[in-house]
Amino acid sequence: MPYFGIWNDDAEAFLKTLPREPIFDLIVSSPPYNIGKSYEKRSKLSTYLQWQERIIDELIPRLKNTGSICWQVGNFVDNGHIVPLDIEFAPIFKKHKLQMRNRIIWHFGHGLHSKRRFSGRYETVMWYTKSDDYIFNLDDVRVPAKYPGKKHFKGPKAGQHSGNPLGKNPEDFWPEDVWDIPNVKSNHIEKTEHPCQFPVGLIERLVLATTNAGGLVFDPFAGVASAGVAAAIHECRFIGCELIH
Repeated sequence: MPYFGIWNDDAEAFLKTLPREPIFDLIVSSPPYNIGKSYEKRSKLSTYLQWQERIIDELIPRLKNTGSICWQVGNFVDNGHIVPLDIEFAPIFKKHKLQMRNRIIWHFGHGLHSKRRFSGRYETVMWYTKSDDYIFNLDDVRVPAKYPGKKHFKGPKAGQHSGNPLGKNPEDFWPEDVWDIPNVKSNHIEKTEHPCQFPVGLIERLVLATTNAGGLVFDPFAGVASAGVAAAIHECRFIGCELIH
């Protein structure tokens, strides 16, 4: 495998050209949501999920036993009715006997304003592992503690600092004021022509937490290669495919 490569190809077709053996340390992607954006064709939800299931069926055999898959999804909206896509995807991953480690809430402050319901301001990252022997580098993704000088009040540790000196566990709710991960809009420094761009900062945390240096990261819907940028920053290899060029 090359250190870094992006193929202009359909995800399902590209995967079938790869060896059917565990090669990926992390599979991370924000697949098309089937909401009718300019870069995708809207189809029935059932048809969309069947297509996604076929791709996931090809991904899992190529994921290492110590590896993770992080699938970032939003909501499917049909005539004003909300269908949370993570709920629809869960049975697909369960079929492969993957273990869900977290359903991460990514909150952002900007987006479309709704008139007949509350405006949506979050999406989810579904983090699954293939086994119980998985990579998780918590110390690499700790965030500053709210009260870093807090000490034990009593007991044998009285007077000692009660928190981890490296910071706290970032938890499974990621508001943009904990790690600055706004969604990529028109005035964002990372903005390209892609209409629904994956922020590098969000993927960086996933790469740091679930891979080691030199690991192989794969994104089947690479877009503008945000996952590739995050992988390169942290000395990981990356391959991806993207149909639109």
